[in-house]
Amino acid sequence: MSVDQPTVLVVEDEMAQREVLGYNLEADGFRVLTAEDGEKALLLVKEENPDIIVLDWMMPNLSGIEVCRRLKSRAETRNIPVIMLSARSEEIDKVRGLETGADDYVVKPYSVIELMARVRTQLRRVRPSSVGVKLEYADIVLDSETHRVSRANHPLKLGPTEFRLLSTFMEKPGRVWSREQLLDRVWGRDIYVDTRTVDVHIGRLRKALSQFGGDDPLRTVRGAGYALG
Repeated sequence: MSVDQPTVLVVEDEMAQREVLGYNLEADGFRVLTAEDGEKALLLVKEENPDIIVLDWMMPNLSGIEVCRRLKSRAETRNIPVIMLSARSEEIDKVRGLETGADDYVVKPYSVIELMARVRTQLRRVRPSSVGVKLEYADIVLDSETHRVSRANHPLKLGPTEFRLLSTFMEKPGRVWSREQLLDRVWGRDIYVDTRTVDVHIGRLRKALSQFGGDDPLRTVRGAGYALG
């Protein structure tokens, strides 16, 4: 698995629908997790922290609406985009879904191509580097499509790990990332790396960003981690 792959959780009780969505999303470069019910979905969210959730409304035991309500009521999962799928096409149902916290609402039957476009639209908001968006912070420019970085118009040479670290910071300037969070995002959840390795690569990134002068844009927050700005 590439650590740059955004993770999509597909929650759908119909196996055929799960398989079609999973196949197409994987073919489009996503890491896909699937759940056939709401309870498993909540467990996977806690374990895997997906970047986006495609969630069916009508499921046995725990409905998609209830899953969405629980996710949006918790600080740690509130910002994960949720795209609600439903055969309910009435406006009042769409309003209810959106009021529960869903970020988008797609009526069944739907076009898989359109749904994937909506997934990318939501990802552009929360993980812009994963969909080829150019990121800018102060005088730093990162082009995630061409893998080029510059500062004050000077091209910078970054290793792949430093590039992923910088793109993570630039997606959310000001946010403090713990070493464990950076390990998950940059190295991958399935890779064991000592947290001190993060410090080493942060040092390399700082050196690269300052090679043509300028202040160090990275901030060390004692006991918490690192932030950009």
